Order: sequence, then C-alpha cells, then structure tokens
Amino acid sequence: MSNLQADSVIACLDSPEHIQSVLDASMWAAKLLRAPLGLLHAMPNTHRKTAVDYSGCLIAKEDSHLLNKFTLEEQDSNGKMRDQGRLLLKQAEHYCQQQQGRYQHTVYTLPRHATLAESLAYVDDVAQLIVIGHTVTCKNSLSQLIRAIRCPTLVTPTSFNTPKTALFAFDNSPTCQALLDWLCQSTFLRLITVHIVLVGKLSEANKEDLRAAYAKLRQAGISAKKALLEGRDVSATLLYYQQQHGLELLLTGAFGESRLRELLHGSDTQKMLCASKTPYLLYPTL
Repeated sequence: MSNLQADSVIACLDSPEHIQSVLDASMWAAKLLRAPLGLLHAMPNTHRKTAVDYSGCLIAKEDSHLLNKFTLEEQDSNGKMRDQGRLLLKQAEHYCQQQQGRYQHTVYTLPRHATLAESLAYVDDVAQLIVIGHTVTCKNSLSQLIRAIRCPTLVTPTSFNTPKTALFAFDNSPTCQALLDWLCQSTFLRLITVHIVLVGKLSEANKEDLRAAYAKLRQAGISAKKALLEGRDVSATLLYYQQQHGLELLLTGAFGESRLRELLHGSDTQKMLCASKTPYLLYPTL
C-alpha cells in the first residue's frame, strides 16, 4: 500500500544537479504550507543507455558530502538501479531531517518503479505542490511534464535561496484568477512582497482588473504592489521588470495560450521557463 499523504509537497528527485535545491525549496514550501513532504524518485528507465549518477548531489551546510559515492557498473542490472534509488531517498530523507530546524514536518519517501511522467501523474491529484528541478533526466521535456500536471508546480534552478519578493504575472484569465484565489487562500505568500504586474494596453478596463486583483491580495493580508506595463513581448517585459526590481520568485499560469497562438508566436510560458534564473511557480491551466 502506498504511503502517499494528502496535501503533500512533493519533491521530485530526478536530476542530480538539482537535488539539493529541490529539497531546500520543498522544505521551504512545506513549512509555509504546513504540509507533509514527500520525496519522490522515479526509477531510471531500464532502456536508458547511460546511468544517472547521483553521487555527491547533496552537500550539508558544513560542506561535508551527505551522499556516498556510488556508480553503476552495468545498466542491465535493475537491482542495482533500485538500490541506487533507495540510497538516494534514504540520504535525502536524512538531509531534510537535519535541515528542517524547529519546524518538524512529516518527511516520507515515495520510490516509484515507473517513468517520471507516470510517477507525477500518480501524485498529481493528491499533492498540494510539486517541486522539480529546471533540468530533468527523463525523455519528456520539462514543459511536457508541466503541461500534464494538474496542481501547482515550483521549478527551481540549481541553487535555491529563500525568496522575499515575487512577481505575479496577471492577465485576468480564468487560470490567473484561480492562481490569485489559491495565493489568497493559502499561506504560501505570507512572508513575501508580491508585485502583481499586468502587461497590456493602458486602458481603464486593464487598470480596473489590476486594481481588483491587487485589492484581493491586500485583503488576504499579502504585502503587494501593482504595475500596468505596455509591451509587445509579454515574457520579455515581465522578465525585464523582474530583473529591474530584483524579484526572487516568478508566479504565472502555465501554458494558457492556444496551441495555434503558440505555433504562430511561441509560448510565453516556454520563453520564461528557458530564461528564468529564479524559482518559478506555475499554476495549471483550467
């Protein structure tokens, strides 16, 4: 029987170079959301030609290596790959228990003998948040995985620093309204100042939409600022604003454009995924 717990933050331990940042981001999110933390590892595909080496992925604060070095001699041994996965989960669990400090949230492991896409689908309906590294090692691209996920997803770069400011890209779409409701109802942003930014014409309708969203954040007790910006390239305008104001977290809906618009103009979400250097929370398209 699975030990998957409801409303968990799920740390996806798929990419060796992102494991520590995924764990750090997941512990931070679990603390804010007062949620249990599930450590998910999908076993490598048995048809993969080269092994994924997780040795030395985690480094404790005192700079000692938390993971023992290990290698796979031959990819034809499923038992060795499973041993590698179990060791990774054991050491990741130990790392979380060492680092979580006063806030003692539940930490548990989720070994899955399936592809990463199948493993994410397994936790999707139960998880409160999925945390994943910017680079994944499975055959699916990061954007393909995010398109299929039906709960909020936090993508982290190779190092994670606790954000104190965020940019919320708002366009008054149903997905952005759902993200706004989620942010106002959860405890995720209680310690973060949010810049809610709408890129569009300086029209009264856009000003009113932005004012209403800003007021909703403030009423929920979230520190917020607002900005209405003109710009032809939405993703470039948002990323420039984020850089200019030093905002440490990005919040948007995920792939809200139609496939035809993406084909003709490209996806703003994909552009921001490629260009973002900060943690990036994406809310699933309705």
